[in-house]
Amino acid sequence: MENNMAFTIPAWVPEGAQRYLAHTETGQSIRDIARSAGCHASTILRQIRRIEMRRDDPLVDAALQSLAQTHFAEPEAKPDVMTTGLSAVTPEEAAAARDERFNREALRILRRLCETGSVLAVAEEMDKAVVVRDSGDGGATRTAVVDCEIAQALALKDWIACDNPGRISRYRISTSGRTALSRLVAEAENKARARSEFGMAEAQSPFHAQMAQGQGGEANTNRPKRMRYSVAESPLIALARRRDRDGKPFLDEALVRAGERLREDFELAQIGPQVAQNWDHFLTAGGRGSFGSEAHGGRGSSDARGRVEHALSDLGPGLSDVALRCCCYLEGLELAEKRMGWSARSGKIVLRIALQRLKRHYDMQAERNRMIG
Repeated sequence: MENNMAFTIPAWVPEGAQRYLAHTETGQSIRDIARSAGCHASTILRQIRRIEMRRDDPLVDAALQSLAQTHFAEPEAKPDVMTTGLSAVTPEEAAAARDERFNREALRILRRLCETGSVLAVAEEMDKAVVVRDSGDGGATRTAVVDCEIAQALALKDWIACDNPGRISRYRISTSGRTALSRLVAEAENKARARSEFGMAEAQSPFHAQMAQGQGGEANTNRPKRMRYSVAESPLIALARRRDRDGKPFLDEALVRAGERLREDFELAQIGPQVAQNWDHFLTAGGRGSFGSEAHGGRGSSDARGRVEHALSDLGPGLSDVALRCCCYLEGLELAEKRMGWSARSGKIVLRIALQRLKRHYDMQAERNRMIG
């Protein structure tokens, strides 16, 4: 039964949930499941009891119901291939695509849930869940939207947890969710590195070297340490919690949104064939080399790259430095000040000025788009 389950339900479903469904939906005895799994029956019994106790969680209960209806209903005549447009997709390929989508969505949502004050809110009988972040003064900002089926999967895997389920249940990232996020980030970096090394071998840039993971040995001792995506929160979120002399947030929500908009375009620009994009010509400190956007083969996410280049060019030297480091590379203020040779505690002032200029840039772009036509 264990081997068959791997072909009938998604790979993300935890082993305990697979065995629970095999017992409750097919009537397979605990001893038979234990015999197939090669473990003691008491182990299977504990797993099944644990899943049963978790059914008070609305997302866990909905996930189990959905899996039961989809994969354990009365068998019907199912074709060996599914047609999508003019192409044929086998069940295995469709399952792999679903698992890939889950990992991508899980990475996106878990990143947001790691930000301080963030929760995933789920309302009864709604097909979408939202991630909201406490912005202070009783306000909240929506930072992400996700299908409920993805939220159900996150809950079933115990990556998010709810202390008090209700009409609107609020979930927070769990310890196992943080561990899973670190793994997903590493996997995403490895895939991006593989695409860069095998698809664009000639496009070696300082940023690519900064992101590449050292493999050990003398050849890598002088390589810059790669930048890891912060699994805690961005520097902007931490700075927005601080207060100025008047007791107001040092960065208001509009400035944070401007910085996160730049960061989103920056991340989009790394997707696709051109993952080794070199942004270091915007770093005046250190005298980086010249750069030409047409020097790299493949367009990649050209629109996103164009938006980032336009925004950084509008900021100009100095301001583009701190915006690129803190908003895109996610460097902390102390590290940015050290690398740029600034005095202590001056970085936050320059960063706020950069974000104000960046917000004005986006406002002008929006006004220009409204005037077209």
